[in-house]
Amino acid sequence: MLKKLFSVLLFFITVPSGMIIAQEGLPPADTTRKNAIRLFIDCQTCDMNYIREEMPYINYVRDVKESQVYLLVTRQSTGSGGTGYSLLFEGEGEFAGMKDTLTYNSRPDDTQNTTRAGLTKVMSAGLMRYVAKTPIINEVNISYQGIRQESPEQLEDKWNYWVFELQTMPRFDLEKSVEMYSWTNSASANRITPEWKIENSFSQSYSKNTYIRDMYDFESGDMIEIRTEAIRSTWSYDNLTVKSLSDHWSIGFRGGVESSTYNNLDLKVNVAPAVEYDIFPYSQSNTKQLRVLYGIGYIYNNYIDTTIYEKTSENLFQQTLDIALQVQQSWGSANVSLGTSNYLHDFSKNQIELDGYIRLRLFKGFSLNINGSVAFIHDQIELEKGSVSDEDLYLRLRALETAYRYEGSVGITYTFGSIFNNIVNPRFGSGGGFGGGSGGSGGGMGAGYSGRGGFGG
Repeated sequence: MLKKLFSVLLFFITVPSGMIIAQEGLPPADTTRKNAIRLFIDCQTCDMNYIREEMPYINYVRDVKESQVYLLVTRQSTGSGGTGYSLLFEGEGEFAGMKDTLTYNSRPDDTQNTTRAGLTKVMSAGLMRYVAKTPIINEVNISYQGIRQESPEQLEDKWNYWVFELQTMPRFDLEKSVEMYSWTNSASANRITPEWKIENSFSQSYSKNTYIRDMYDFESGDMIEIRTEAIRSTWSYDNLTVKSLSDHWSIGFRGGVESSTYNNLDLKVNVAPAVEYDIFPYSQSNTKQLRVLYGIGYIYNNYIDTTIYEKTSENLFQQTLDIALQVQQSWGSANVSLGTSNYLHDFSKNQIELDGYIRLRLFKGFSLNINGSVAFIHDQIELEKGSVSDEDLYLRLRALETAYRYEGSVGITYTFGSIFNNIVNPRFGSGGGFGGGSGGSGGGMGAGYSGRGGFGG
């Protein structure tokens, strides 16, 4: 029996797959369509399997340099809590100069299937101007399935653009030697319009971890149970209010209240007005931003325990300056930000941090990814006085003193072989779900103080 099984395995290992297909009488599948446009999709959250199935009249390529059309899909959060997608089409080669931008907005309660269907429909509409210049247009049907209305109905928003969200999440994990309980709660109330951005958020978290071990008691001669508890608790309220002044300028302020056992804060209150200038117009924030943000504000700290500077409470003034460059194009993406802050009563108490990532498509099939951050930290005025216990050190129950923080990574990717990637094969779960199987590469771009920009691919 084992000899027969070994013979079968040896057959499948040594016989070429093409010979097996020929014996079964199944011709190899044609993975490309003659005269179809070659499309490169730059999107990390798109369901590529679904897109290929819904738009089979396209040749999907893995290398941007092989494409006739480059499609960049970026996204931003909308005021309703949904997601706004921007689709930037750019023709290459014989389609050079043909550019267009379309948008699609998903609702916060949309399912993944609804979102991917709507996004793919907009993709298809944007590609029609390119498909129309090929013989493939004769195989595509365009139809209207809606209801014609003589006079459009006006929509009245009874909530006046306000969106509210509540969330609670109790969790527990019990083992013989460890008991873990946590409870997090959050609430938000936001109003987003072209002129104003108002965000209110409250969050609270509590965690209690109990570590249990048995220890021999020499006096009684029995085993006794030793329980060590680690508790972390925090809550905070934040408000962000921003007024749009022009396509380059914004003013606003951030205020908040916080309590944190980890940061030795019984109560922290801060109010910080700020102004932001974007070198590029905010209307181009999906593809490029160069923002300069300056803020100055007041802080009141009331500490749980006396700090290393012998303070139990204090009033402070702090200024901040942030510069952020964010770009996403067909060559790749970059996000570099420099942030500085210092207390006005003592400029030596400051912090400087440089963060960034760069993703470059250098040549056919080869890409380079660089991520890193460096921070010089000299403003930990809230550190608790006294020695650090083993529990605080190993369980990270309190902030620890440091003067720096470094992080970084470098990665390279090289792919070669067929430039086409049209076939869908979901067997054994290969890249099936929504957001899997990107046709290209992209990167999230976070919003700054004003939150006007920021996109993710």
